[in-house]
Amino acid sequence: MFVLATILHADLDAFYASVEQRDDARLRGRPVIVGAGVVLACSYEAKAFGVRTAMNGRQARERCPGAIVVEPRMSAYSEASKAVFKVFEDTTPLVEGLSIDEAFLDVGGLAKISGRPIEIARRLRAEVLSRVGLPITVGVARTKFLAKVASGVAKPNGLLEVAPAHELEFLHPLDVSRLWGVGSVTAEKLRTRGLTTVGDVAQLPEAALVAMLGRASGRHLHALAHNRDPRPIEVGRRRRSIGSQRALGRSPKSPATLDAILAGLVDRVTRRMRSAGRCGRTVTLRLRFDDFTRATRSHTLPQATDQTRAVLVTARALLAAAEPLVTAQGLTMIGISVGNLESEADLQLALPFDKAANDELDSALDKVKDKFGANAITRGVLLGRDQGLSMPMLPD
Repeated sequence: MFVLATILHADLDAFYASVEQRDDARLRGRPVIVGAGVVLACSYEAKAFGVRTAMNGRQARERCPGAIVVEPRMSAYSEASKAVFKVFEDTTPLVEGLSIDEAFLDVGGLAKISGRPIEIARRLRAEVLSRVGLPITVGVARTKFLAKVASGVAKPNGLLEVAPAHELEFLHPLDVSRLWGVGSVTAEKLRTRGLTTVGDVAQLPEAALVAMLGRASGRHLHALAHNRDPRPIEVGRRRRSIGSQRALGRSPKSPATLDAILAGLVDRVTRRMRSAGRCGRTVTLRLRFDDFTRATRSHTLPQATDQTRAVLVTARALLAAAEPLVTAQGLTMIGISVGNLESEADLQLALPFDKAANDELDSALDKVKDKFGANAITRGVLLGRDQGLSMPMLPD
């Protein structure tokens, strides 16, 4: 049976920086850095000098002295994202958003009205450029995994189709870091064993990868190395977790400052949870350190909750447990998320405080913020403190 590559992975190029270059002609073709203290995004002209997202602002300016640093405009990025997703939805009803600047599209049923997938991809890129004014890269393949790999190889502002007959021929010469889920730590572990390409990984039996990386990771990488990815496009897929994070820069932070930042993040996350009608059981703390290493700590509660205090108590305990790492390595990013989400709004954690009173307080605070803005009312510990940027994201 003849098989077509019908999955598109569409990914905007250097999204925040591209919006800035679109809106200010003086920035076009110039190295642009979005964010002064920490790099939130950078143009490809800045990337050519070694500037990377999440890099310290001072280090970025040292690498690229001619860079133009601009303050982020979250509302502009949110509007641009909505306009791009309108183009996606005008192309096909089968759209799965991954973030505000990328999505999977299934165009398999459009052959008679829209043509071949590669033709649809060309028109999609042209429509995004003409209607929104932004460059976008599209990968076309038979599976979601390979479509995403193809778009990564095609960047920036490119288009790449991987024909089903040549999938492994394309995939196997690529670096192991192209495998979905392989970060710097796993990549280094593989390279120390002489596994530098996807093809090297594919040659190993699944049992050997399981012994090396653990059951879940080993089976996952063995499947991807052979392009086995049966996942369909999930339209309207709800988030599996709701979270927020904040870059801290490299200056030392006192315990009181870290606690205030954590409280602000938990406030933001639980408000989003209540707005979406979600409760969650697993609280996860994510930390990034001065040497770019990371650590994750999590705790699963006995019942789901959306209460700010319940999540904050757990998050504070996780941060306290990680305190030796924070002291030894220096903290540059902190993030909090709540997973194992459920839709039943009446599932609440029974803690030794008045649940009904806290529900009423959370609800009252949400109403004030909805009416007068997120900064209209805040916790005492946050008074006079910068709570950082609220990043635009897909609906919860």
